[in-house]
Amino acid sequence: MFLYILGLVAVWFICRWYRETKRVSNKGDKYVYITGCDSGFGNLLAKHLNKLGFPVIAGCYTEKGENELKKTTSDTLTTVHLDVTDSDSVNRVAAQIKSLVGEKGLWAVVNNAGVAVPSGPTDWLTIDDYKGMLAVNLCGVIDVTLSVLQLIKKAKGRVVNVASVFGRISPFGGPYCVSKYGVEAFNDSLRINMAHFGVKVACIEPGFFRTNVTDTMLLKNDLKRLWARLPQDIKDSYGDQYLASTIEKVDERFSQLTDGNLMKVVSCMEHAISALHPRARYSPGWDAKFFWLPLSYMPSCISDRIFLKNLPKYKET
Repeated sequence: MFLYILGLVAVWFICRWYRETKRVSNKGDKYVYITGCDSGFGNLLAKHLNKLGFPVIAGCYTEKGENELKKTTSDTLTTVHLDVTDSDSVNRVAAQIKSLVGEKGLWAVVNNAGVAVPSGPTDWLTIDDYKGMLAVNLCGVIDVTLSVLQLIKKAKGRVVNVASVFGRISPFGGPYCVSKYGVEAFNDSLRINMAHFGVKVACIEPGFFRTNVTDTMLLKNDLKRLWARLPQDIKDSYGDQYLASTIEKVDERFSQLTDGNLMKVVSCMEHAISALHPRARYSPGWDAKFFWLPLSYMPSCISDRIFLKNLPKYKET
């Protein structure tokens, strides 16, 4: 019986592999709009799709990002200045895209732009800390998607949302996990809503990868900034050693878990855009597949015990 089940599983994997190897045709007619192309996943994806022959519209937050991307790509890549937190900027880019793609419509939008700070214990933060990150990581995703959704429906194309494995489990405080849970919810509802129109919606849920979002120096400096502004009574409740212990944990965890091969994520994005039968979800990274996702399915009493065991040192009570 065990061998029979194993055989069925093997056949299923082979069939799925074969189905997923099929790619769409006429790449040169399929425009792809990507946000957050100054660096990291978005920058690599823009270059990768440009080499594959897709016309790319790369949204960059800085002029430097635009200029550097232009130097390394062909003239089928168009850069646009985009601030995903500004609806005027989002709508201005959407108007440019509409005039560029014409009656063909837009093949895909990849909502990649995101930030990771501030992150810290919940009572270190203010509501403005939450609003700032939600404006980029969640509202920006929704605003950009809605601005071009009719063009994507016209092309029967794709929406690819970059969430995180931390949209499935929340091991630390702050707005990051909150924003990524929101992206997951938006993605799931959109996937159902758009199925009738032939639009495929995919979610990318990476683990830890070495990008600006996981820059340990940036994270540690922001933790120091948050600590410095705390009222003394909150500092006293955590104890003097807590900040140093937290910074030590950041270095320890990121050295253990961070993957430097960004193409694992970019390949998933490219598959979601170009495969005839894309997946609904992609979870690149060994830590996502073998640690965070399995942990997210465990009872809370188990996951909580694991997280509590690895917390920084609090003040003795």
